[in-house]
Amino acid sequence: GVRLVGSEMCIRDRYELGYRHFICGMAIGCDTFFAEAVIALREQHGDITLEAAVPCGSQPDKWTKAQRMRYNELLDRCDTVTVLQYGYTDDCMMQRNRYMVDRSSLLLACFDGRPGGTMSTIVYAERQGLKTVIIEL
Repeated sequence: GVRLVGSEMCIRDRYELGYRHFICGMAIGCDTFFAEAVIALREQHGDITLEAAVPCGSQPDKWTKAQRMRYNELLDRCDTVTVLQYGYTDDCMMQRNRYMVDRSSLLLACFDGRPGGTMSTIVYAERQGLKTVIIEL
């Protein structure tokens, strides 16, 4: 399948630095690649946990069948699934991002430089004093 080059090495490097619990926002793209990298490393190191932070129960409703299948397979392989709210609202993605930042000591973010949710999350994380690793796209 398609994968983000370097995602497995990035997760392995964090593991070697002592990180054991990873939280994924479950969006299509980089979130998926990193979740799969965590799962792959967890097969070698049983002390890793993966939490899915789902912004709303309807998150995958408009995705393709293949995307929903991949999403459900990932959810099944997470150690914890946290659904932040049932239905979609304009701020549910931001609430999910803040949930993740507020429970983390490090942010890994794939960022293309454009304004949006990722940029807002990076700014929020830096204001909270989180170490941030930006993976440029």
